[in-house]
Amino acid sequence: MPLDKAQTPFTLAKLPYAENALEPVISARTISFHYGKHHAAYVSKLNELVAGTPYEGLSLEDVVKRSAGNEKDKAIFNNADQAWNHDFYWHSMAPKGGEPTGKIKEALQSSFGGLKEFKDAFTKAALGQFGSGWAWLVKGKDGKLKITTTSNADSPIAHGEKPLLTADVWEHAYYLDYQNRRPDYIAAWLDKLANWSFAEKNLG
Repeated sequence: MPLDKAQTPFTLAKLPYAENALEPVISARTISFHYGKHHAAYVSKLNELVAGTPYEGLSLEDVVKRSAGNEKDKAIFNNADQAWNHDFYWHSMAPKGGEPTGKIKEALQSSFGGLKEFKDAFTKAALGQFGSGWAWLVKGKDGKLKITTTSNADSPIAHGEKPLLTADVWEHAYYLDYQNRRPDYIAAWLDKLANWSFAEKNLG
């Protein structure tokens, strides 16, 4: 998975495309704030929090997994998970998302009945996520695909699940472009940006 595997100090992983590459669905202005301010702040704060702790020197994914559910290390978890989620989110999109093919297409058919049924279910989940959070396509332990949501800083890897794609539904992900129109953002995200090649690689 092409995510930053660097150990501490953590670095802000480079975007897999130019800041304006997702236009007109997501503007360069949104990416500049979202990636350059929000994501960068999580990485910076995480480095500050893990310094001198047992988490120093671990991979980002290991920090997420080991700090999950630990109330004492909640701030570390929140920042580590948000850093990981954002890395995953950037790779969940491509300038020309296209249509799923091959194994991922077959998996969507088997699990949901087809692409349309998946989009309907994913949209319902993304719109039903109250407040800040994430909508995910994950591979369950039974091999079937399913849709889940997480609130605030949380992700499937903290619960032993395997994510394939995610859409960020925090307001900072879309508000400059869509204001309060989350349905329009999700529809455009699914139709034009979803990176099915990335999802298929994660499917294994």
